[in-house]
Amino acid sequence: MSVELPRLGLGAAPLGNLYKEIDDDRAFATLDAAWDAGIRYFDTAPHYGLGLSEQRLGRFLRDKPRDEYVVSTKVGRLLEPNPAHAGGRDLDNGFDVPDSLVRRFDPTLTGVRRSLEDSLERLGLDRVDILFLHDPDVYDLDWGLSEGLPALATLRGEGLVDAIGVGVNDSAAATRAVVEGDLDVVMIAGRYTLLEQTAAADLLPACAERGVRIVDAAVFNSGLLATSDPGAGARYNYGDVPDDILERARALARVCTEFGVELPTAALQFPLRNPLVATVVMGTANPASVAENVARMSLPIPDELWRALVDRELVSDPVLSS
Repeated sequence: MSVELPRLGLGAAPLGNLYKEIDDDRAFATLDAAWDAGIRYFDTAPHYGLGLSEQRLGRFLRDKPRDEYVVSTKVGRLLEPNPAHAGGRDLDNGFDVPDSLVRRFDPTLTGVRRSLEDSLERLGLDRVDILFLHDPDVYDLDWGLSEGLPALATLRGEGLVDAIGVGVNDSAAATRAVVEGDLDVVMIAGRYTLLEQTAAADLLPACAERGVRIVDAAVFNSGLLATSDPGAGARYNYGDVPDDILERARALARVCTEFGVELPTAALQFPLRNPLVATVVMGTANPASVAENVARMSLPIPDELWRALVDRELVSDPVLSS
């Protein structure tokens, strides 16, 4: 892949009012904290706040040297006026923004090209570095892959983007995309984490065979691993945490504590032990969390911790087991 990615990037979904509304000051304070901490990779999407995330990120980057940062956004969901808008909010989709727009799935070349053009307008940029096909499995995976992947390859061939990939939460869908497409990178959310290594069985081998790099997102599994004391009120996969998953998270935390390591530190560093993982993307709208997590990336973790997690069957992963 021609795009060089740093070890840590910022996921901008929370800047689109994910779960709760934040004001511009909070959004820009978060981006300032990321920039000041050395983060130079930013991931966004039209889906995030019906374009609000892209708009805020674009306003922030307006005065930054274009060759100093990497931006990825996504295609597949076109934003169009909502004819039924009557002052409601987009809460059913997880974003506290006016539902004045609706999402329409369109993975065709025409739709993908229009989606990129719309994103560039919202971002105020003349190019993005990486373009992902976003959640085709949520709509129609067969159609999404059969039309969306060639459409992305066409845009890359025209020089409109440097790298292309797919961004999903499901490792089986991601694996199909890697096998069936000509991708540079794949974003997998929540399936290769300290809590879950589903992707180790299918996606990682496919990426290794085809030379595809991995952008690992949602490494805190929507917040469950973001604290050393996981609680019942934490989110897991964008919803409430089941009891068995909560107990597993608490077991991970206990082992980490034995070795003097905080659970979020292990969660952030775990994916990067695998050479296929190019970067970890953390999503937050909390400036203090940005600085804290950047610091966590350089904290030492003893090899004995990783071995203990495997020995106690809390982690199943060929990299740690070898």
